[in-house]
Amino acid sequence: MKTPQSASKLKRKREEGKGKKKKKAGNKEEKRKITDIPESHSMLEYDHDEGEGFDHESPRSEVVESLWQDPDVNDSGLTEGSETKEDVGFRSDEEDIGITGQPTSEDSLHLSSFDLHLEHNLSKEEIDGQRNRKFSWETPAIGMSNCKWIGTGENILEDLDINSCHGLKSKLSEHWMDVYRTAGGKDISSPKQKIFFSLCSSYRDILYCNKRPFYLKGLEDTSIMDAYIMHSLNHVFRTRDCVKKNDSKLTKLKENADSDKFRDQGFTRPKVLILLPLASIVYRVVKRLIQLTPSAFKVNVEHMDRFSTKFGSEEHKGNTENDDESENAKPLKSSKATDFQILFGGNNEDDFMIGIKFTRKTIKLFSDFHTSDIIIASALCLVNKIEEAGSNKEKDVDFLSSIEVLIIDHADVISMQNWSHVHTVIEHLNRLPSKQLGTDVMRIRPWYLDDHARFYRQTIILGLYSNPDVNASFNHQCLNYEGKVKLISEYKGVLHKVVPEIRQIYERFNVDSIVEADDARFDYFVKKVFPRIKDLDQGGTMLFTNSYFEFIRIRNFLKSQNASFCLLGEYTTQSDISRARLWFYEGKRKIMVYTERSHFYHRYKIRGVQNLIIYSLPERKEFYPEIVNMLDGSDNMTCTVLFSYLDKLRLERIVGTTPAKRMVAAEKGVFVFCH
Repeated sequence: MKTPQSASKLKRKREEGKGKKKKKAGNKEEKRKITDIPESHSMLEYDHDEGEGFDHESPRSEVVESLWQDPDVNDSGLTEGSETKEDVGFRSDEEDIGITGQPTSEDSLHLSSFDLHLEHNLSKEEIDGQRNRKFSWETPAIGMSNCKWIGTGENILEDLDINSCHGLKSKLSEHWMDVYRTAGGKDISSPKQKIFFSLCSSYRDILYCNKRPFYLKGLEDTSIMDAYIMHSLNHVFRTRDCVKKNDSKLTKLKENADSDKFRDQGFTRPKVLILLPLASIVYRVVKRLIQLTPSAFKVNVEHMDRFSTKFGSEEHKGNTENDDESENAKPLKSSKATDFQILFGGNNEDDFMIGIKFTRKTIKLFSDFHTSDIIIASALCLVNKIEEAGSNKEKDVDFLSSIEVLIIDHADVISMQNWSHVHTVIEHLNRLPSKQLGTDVMRIRPWYLDDHARFYRQTIILGLYSNPDVNASFNHQCLNYEGKVKLISEYKGVLHKVVPEIRQIYERFNVDSIVEADDARFDYFVKKVFPRIKDLDQGGTMLFTNSYFEFIRIRNFLKSQNASFCLLGEYTTQSDISRARLWFYEGKRKIMVYTERSHFYHRYKIRGVQNLIIYSLPERKEFYPEIVNMLDGSDNMTCTVLFSYLDKLRLERIVGTTPAKRMVAAEKGVFVFCH
């Protein structure tokens, strides 16, 4: 059996063989090129036996039998490729931006990265080798100091031409540039953005955890958001073009068509899923998506008022056309940190979902999920729907069965909510549908029927930083046959932002494995740290924890020791929080236990802190100086930090990459920083 070639080799082969058209009679191996099918019947091998090519004892045949259904039975009346009257006449570009960035006609032998990716025939060897692929190359990240890209497979950045929009449809490319010129920019804004878009177009899985969010001081990194929006639009429009062209050809060919040449669909229509943490961020993304959609495709935007009401804040309601000023408005004066005010200053709903459908001249918001092109949702909402479908047979989440591009933006914020929801959502993507959907089974791509869709799904994870949970999902749940690329960053640390002149003592505890990490940390605290504070006459000791699990464990231990303490966690009621803060400040409670999630959602400024024990480092590096700066400035204040080599990701963001490497490897286990 011939081993499938990599996409890059196929591209080079086509470049070398440009202009040559060789046809071999009887060869049923599809060649990866786009040409108009001639009307000559000699080129078509239509077989009236609809069962040929399928092993009736194979999983594929079972899927085919379960999906073979009259489209009229479908509740929506639409198959994955069928359209309403408004869809008829949806125009595709006559010329697209090809692999080399130059316009190529429909009859060109060159295929876009979209076609190369989806038409690839995956071998068993490739599937078996997915989980064993290692990062084998690295390249400096252009436009980002102290950053580098690492990846599996072939180094696609080695000979990349960043001056071309690889695989982007011409109308999208022209409109993108027009938007930037109108805003005073120069074409696509930066080499960093061009490289990121090229990575998206390569259809590799991407982990990009150095994305500056809109709520931090300085310029927002909108270039990355624009790139993934354009990639999503490009994928949707190319999917539509492919279906429309094949519909037209099938109409002309009628019964003479070879159905195997027109497999261009999945089980359901939705192809792009974007996971976001808050409704206010959905508002930003959808507004930008509409702005980046060419004018010809957005003559009408349905339900915009409803969208502004549901996802916008009060200042957005009634101002659906031009609200850029309100989006970029300065936060109201408050004692809270500026980034907190901007992030949580809008609609903070975290249970939401919206479908977006593109027709000939209309963008339909709030479209039915099964007939949408793009779905934007929170992980929480999808998990609720998954659980509902599990308990109610009349419900389903089959709209997740054909997702080909998954984008998770603001992964760091989602981690503060609950990353396990993301894990659950990814596990339920690309499963075989639970119901008959009226899909034309002869138009479904073979790898959907073979239950291999997860190997074709591209996953793009974006955030301010990464953590073990995000890395685990990227390493074990992202199985794209194209490979992976990941951004690695070096950090300078945030110790210089600590205001009090205090010795920050870092104590390393030993741990043999990740399974024993929690117990090892707790044992070190019980045996080495708690004896120092239990007999102190003075109060003012704050215990800061990274997780709720640690919070509960410390609470139970303090109870067993009859210690004087109070709690400030994410599930503590407001009345209990006010009482705890007062008791702690007045010295009625000597110890306060405080969690990172509670600080993330409330940014409390705790008064009366004289002795700070950071039981586990915060994920968000900006929280470290905020917590340490709560020390009241007295002469006897102390700061102790516990860590192990497993905390390296958090440690390097706080003390810097170079010191962190030294701290986890050095023989001594105590390190002191004075600022």
